[in-house]
Amino acid sequence: MIEYRFDIPFIANLALREKQIQQNYRPIIAVHKWFARRPGTLFRGLLLSEFAEKPLTDAFYDPNYLRGIQVADPFMGGGTPLLEANRVGCDVVGCDINPMSYWIVKQELEHLNLGQYAEAAWALRGDIETRIGHLYRTECAICGKTDAHVKYFLWVKVLPCENCNAPIDLFPGYLIAKNRRHPLNVFVCGKCGALTETDSQQTPGDCSNCGQPLSLSGPAKRNRCQCSVCSTLNRYPRPEKGPLDHRLFAMEYHCPRCKPRHKGRFFKSPGAGDLKKVGEAFREWEKIDSSAIPDDPILHGDESDRLFRWGYAHYHEMFNDRQKLALELSCRLILSHADARVRNALATNLSDLLRYQNLLCRYDAMALKSLDIFSVHGFPVGLIQCESNFLGIRDEKRNVSIGSGGWSNIIDKFTKAKSFCDAPFEIRHSNGKKVRVDIPNEWIGDHDNGLGRPKRKVDIACMDAAEKKLNRHSLDAVLTDPPYFGNVQYAELMDFCYIWLRKLLGGTVSAFAPVSTRHAKELTGNENMKRDLVHFAEGLSSVYRNMADALKPGGPFVFTYHHNDLKAYYPVAVALLDAGLTCTASLPCPAEMGASIHISHTRSSITDTVFVSRSTGKMRRKWIPDSPAGLARIVAEELDSLKEANMRPTNGDKRCIIFGHLTRLAVWFLKHGWDKSSDTVVRLKRVEDWIEGFGGILGVEAFLEGKTLPPIQQRLIAEDIQPYGQTDDAIPFKDSCDDERSNCGRSTTLHKFTDCVNSAPVV
Repeated sequence: MIEYRFDIPFIANLALREKQIQQNYRPIIAVHKWFARRPGTLFRGLLLSEFAEKPLTDAFYDPNYLRGIQVADPFMGGGTPLLEANRVGCDVVGCDINPMSYWIVKQELEHLNLGQYAEAAWALRGDIETRIGHLYRTECAICGKTDAHVKYFLWVKVLPCENCNAPIDLFPGYLIAKNRRHPLNVFVCGKCGALTETDSQQTPGDCSNCGQPLSLSGPAKRNRCQCSVCSTLNRYPRPEKGPLDHRLFAMEYHCPRCKPRHKGRFFKSPGAGDLKKVGEAFREWEKIDSSAIPDDPILHGDESDRLFRWGYAHYHEMFNDRQKLALELSCRLILSHADARVRNALATNLSDLLRYQNLLCRYDAMALKSLDIFSVHGFPVGLIQCESNFLGIRDEKRNVSIGSGGWSNIIDKFTKAKSFCDAPFEIRHSNGKKVRVDIPNEWIGDHDNGLGRPKRKVDIACMDAAEKKLNRHSLDAVLTDPPYFGNVQYAELMDFCYIWLRKLLGGTVSAFAPVSTRHAKELTGNENMKRDLVHFAEGLSSVYRNMADALKPGGPFVFTYHHNDLKAYYPVAVALLDAGLTCTASLPCPAEMGASIHISHTRSSITDTVFVSRSTGKMRRKWIPDSPAGLARIVAEELDSLKEANMRPTNGDKRCIIFGHLTRLAVWFLKHGWDKSSDTVVRLKRVEDWIEGFGGILGVEAFLEGKTLPPIQQRLIAEDIQPYGQTDDAIPFKDSCDDERSNCGRSTTLHKFTDCVNSAPVV
């Protein structure tokens, strides 16, 4: 059982390493972007802790075959729990209300003939290169050859002066590349536009072309910029005028001839030939009768409203002419393929490619690469935008792609992802080295490339999991990563990709019938859709009740959760109580990368609580403290386990661990006499009152501030119970304690463990 066999330091160490560079540990995630994917190593560890016969540390690196076990994920998102369950031979059932989630998991799990895919994908890229490849070439500033590859085009937003109509370049700063991955800092001159490389960022000196002093700071500040012609102070953006225009001002390129003798990257200002190609792309696009570019309007939302503030009204306005031309050609070529699975794979590639092929991407001046539109889990509208080479740049000798954001990059990633399905592996760390451990006889998919192994059941659906029809007691386990209240509005973001897939394949995919991935029953807080904590609790409860009814008695219902607000945990407790589940463990595990742009330098935790719950079973007595001091000792032990895994828990991590335990204890103490038919506000308040009555977060933190913890109070506990932490005796439970084992039917908010435990036998 997970409660006894899950190894926190072992899995936490693997999960922490995986999240630093997740595609190396789980290449399958590169099928398509999805947000906040939990570590595959975590869910593999959970499955093997529950069902494998060997100790976890042995089973983890051995082949496993759990045939006949059915696992469900009611919030499948990017599909991690289902992928891990399918890989070890389980039958899987998955639901998600978001059609993009459904599509991504479908592409991850469906078998694909990689030979046919590779032939089609590279042919597609070749056809596009034949048509418009010259639009991504430039003259090398060193050797003068005109076939150097442009890696990135840099554009600055341009504002017409409201007084004299002169174009104003909205530069927030003039430093475009730092001297970290390039020998020198690269500045653009605010006067003539030439590029100059300098030693110092703070005192860059003069422009190498016109002699004017270079500046780190630009004129665009706090939505104001002064016109250099008439000195009028202009405001921006001006949404009533529509999206701002852009001007090409710099390029990073790659010259294979000069690279062996050149130190660092290649930068240049656009020449007459480069600007001519911008005009050519415009004229070519004007001639095309587009059938693939969607004209969907942007819908209002918590995240998408930011686009309205910059004058965007339709998604197609976020692409320039060259990008639209290339995307149109790609869509036409994709539709020409007869094989449905290859066609669907290429369409998925194009959807993922969109993240880099738009004019909301930014250029990372330190890493010297394009940042995709979702790098901060939102719609960031900057003043400097980055256009990646649509084709991607291929080093044929090394068989690798150079730069990021092009077709060749996407093909490489997708090929590695689907190859992992046929031959999965794990990474073992030993003596400071990473060793790839192949896991023979494990595979991911609905069938296995014709090797003669039994076909697996894969049942995924785009629907509300509360409405999924499942046979009673048919599931062996539920493993999921549910939505976190108040989280990123994934549906709003995924509409950016969805409208393209819907336009391309909508007639053949029933899940693509809705015009948007947004749904009234989506379980995230959303001001625009007026979804609050009550909505979240009711939605979570309906899904948990349906899944718990289908779960075999005593089967594990396991899910991850974290939030920086304790109130967001109240719906979790309500959902578990409504479903008749008892939380038997709350285990910490790192699940985010601290360096992620969207949480870096914030107070956000990278640690999830893994909630383990069952309808019947046994609770480890030592996990039921009767005071904040007792809970503090449990938390301290778990923090030590995370430190053993080479993690440095922050205050945010500590609080999330405490939140998880308080939720677990609230479920244990409130399950007796719980009335799931009472008003949701009342049920949420009962949870809140119990947690506050126990001592709340401050009560537990008070005992964690010092270096040592006081002895645990054992008041009112039966005399035969050993001191805290020295026994693994367990307390049996069912849906409630109001049964033949106990006369206790109390339902007070602070229902004490000791009020009914004395009548339950020690096991």
